Amino acid sequence: MKILHTSDWHIGKQLHKIDLEPDLDLFFDWLLKTIKEEHIDLLLVSGDVFDQANPSQASLKQYYNFLKQMINTDCKIIITGGNHDAPSVLNAPKEILGFLNIDVIGGAPEATEELFFKYSKGDEEVVIAAVPFLRDKDIRKSVAAETYSDKIEQIKAGIQSYFSNINAHYNQHFKGRCFIVMGHLYVQGAQVSESMRDIQIGNQAGVMGSIFGEEPDYVALGHIHKPYAVSASRNVHYSGSPVCLSFSEKEEVKQVNIITVRGKDLEVEIVPIPKFRNLVTFQGSLKEVRRQLNEHKVNTQLVSLAEIIVNEPNENVQIRRDLDELLEAFANDDLVIVKSKLNFTNKIRGASEAFQPGISVADVTPMEMFEKRLELDGQHENAEELKNAFRQILEELNL
Repeated sequence: MKILHTSDWHIGKQLHKIDLEPDLDLFFDWLLKTIKEEHIDLLLVSGDVFDQANPSQASLKQYYNFLKQMINTDCKIIITGGNHDAPSVLNAPKEILGFLNIDVIGGAPEATEELFFKYSKGDEEVVIAAVPFLRDKDIRKSVAAETYSDKIEQIKAGIQSYFSNINAHYNQHFKGRCFIVMGHLYVQGAQVSESMRDIQIGNQAGVMGSIFGEEPDYVALGHIHKPYAVSASRNVHYSGSPVCLSFSEKEEVKQVNIITVRGKDLEVEIVPIPKFRNLVTFQGSLKEVRRQLNEHKVNTQLVSLAEIIVNEPNENVQIRRDLDELLEAFANDDLVIVKSKLNFTNKIRGASEAFQPGISVADVTPMEMFEKRLELDGQHENAEELKNAFRQILEELNL
């Protein structure tokens, strides 16, 4: 039996106002081809199917178009919800999709057994525990006047207890069979990219990989966009996002994981995903950046997206004007500048540093805006508590 693990599609994602729908279309074409060529029996999607809790009609259409094409294969599918997904949106077509070999767990159900699925092919059999993103209400009870530290510890304990119950159910009903656990959470040690929103109050509730116990033969994780083996020996893996979702990911080789099951023995193969678009950074003096822009060559199917970082020694109004003119006049069918920043080593005292040319409010995250506000207001003794409280608000609003 062959299983393919992927996650964090983030359908509907925009990178500095550039829609990544074409990137995902090319990925879905490649994924469909890979599933057919590799004779994949089961596809696992570990959360963050959509980028927004209320996806657009275009995002829903892209999602259903892929599922429609999958119907023509012999591959079964399990999809779990992530922190970006609204359980009600994923679960809405659940009953219909179930008839099409597509099982969906949008949010944590009341009964543990509803997370478990059993698949077999010939003599091979595998048990899947499809655990979605665990929200606060799923793992703990709020207590009046609790401190922030108390809440974090309760969240960690709640996550550990939840997975302990998963293993207990497996031992009681399926012990001895190949066991795969899906999850969407932050495990300490994994690297977080710019495109990731804070999870569970600023990653403070990151857990150790040991919480999954000894029972699982493979743990298929989502949430971290960088492919990462939490434990290669225990087969605990993040597959990562299939396309680059921020400039911090531009050097990464994206991948899917293919797991071959033979009894209780598993073999994990890392399969790289082709790069469909380049994200490039041009950095240096304004003169050097101009040269780099002119010399750039494209070797991918989609238009390259660029960020430019201009570093100059002395603050100069003319340089600001020249950069503005460059951004306004630059035209290249193969390259789009989506982000820019101007740095001066020696700044004029009193000059505003709050804004840079070429930076739009849309390019700044709510968390970055809040931190800038705190910085402009001066020192706060409780700055970290304010930041954590703001992160909690963002999480609850799914922003």
